[in-house]
Amino acid sequence: MRIPCPFCGPRDSREFTYRGDATPVRPPIDTGGGENGDEMSDYIHLRDNPAGAFEELWYHTQGCRKWLRVERDTRTHAVGAARFAHPEHTV
Repeated sequence: MRIPCPFCGPRDSREFTYRGDATPVRPPIDTGGGENGDEMSDYIHLRDNPAGAFEELWYHTQGCRKWLRVERDTRTHAVGAARFAHPEHTV
């Protein structure tokens, strides 16, 4: 599988570390009231495992050392676009 790193160009997936689903949004930090315990538990432990198009986080460990958001089809492993996970990173 080849991942199109926006900085380094197309690279073998063995250069990267897979992190998982790129779509969950972390709930706000609890300020001591304990009101978001269930939300935080769901954020940490519950993940979707869809068949089809999916956006994932990958870290380019053996290259530019940047986090990428990669579009990948989980049925075929076909990789689509990849972009930096943090908007302040540019080529």
